[in-house]
Amino acid sequence: MADPSIHPSPSEHRPRERLAARGAAALTDEELLVLVLGSGGGVGGAAVAAHALVRRFGTLHGIERARRTELLRVPGLGAARASTITAAFELGRRTALAERARGERIASAAEVHARLSPRLRHHPREVFMVVLLDARHRLLAEVRIAEGGLTACAISPREVFEPVVREQAAAVIFVHNHPSGDPAPSHEDLALTGRLVIAADALGVRALDHVIIGDGRYFSLADRGLMGPRA
Repeated sequence: MADPSIHPSPSEHRPRERLAARGAAALTDEELLVLVLGSGGGVGGAAVAAHALVRRFGTLHGIERARRTELLRVPGLGAARASTITAAFELGRRTALAERARGERIASAAEVHARLSPRLRHHPREVFMVVLLDARHRLLAEVRIAEGGLTACAISPREVFEPVVREQAAAVIFVHNHPSGDPAPSHEDLALTGRLVIAADALGVRALDHVIIGDGRYFSLADRGLMGPRA
């Protein structure tokens, strides 16, 4: 006999009508998931899959962090719907990160974190980026330099400063994530920052900060006085 706990209530089969009548903001997380996954009832239907997702992972945050192998174990989901869920969350991240007008001034590590955290905080690998600024610290570009393993991202100063020279940036902020969620810098992070500061000085470029992004937190080396070449 099927487990009745994995079946949604009858009201959860009508999110489309509720959306039309009351707007998307009135829908529950589960109802929105039903609409993302498609219509249909029964064991293989979108309503069952949405209900099972919420039961297994608890929150949208939990679903977003789930690995594909975990999603594929959810009753009624399957490969196609797992891909749909992954794509939906990626669209949400990209919407949050929608490219702001070139020329916006970047004044703090908090602003860097607000811009890049949605893209980096849940990434399973370390990603190293540079934020390129003009002489008045207005945004020129955000450039991904490298993506590494689970605990390290090997980069060279040459890779980092190629886009700096190309964009004629006057200042740069280094940014990378820690998949562990803890943004505290490692010895390797500090050593890399020192090498990059020396290279920036040689090019006449100001290295303003190195911001490390964790899960809901960040660490600014500049705020802690750790941007010197001997850091």
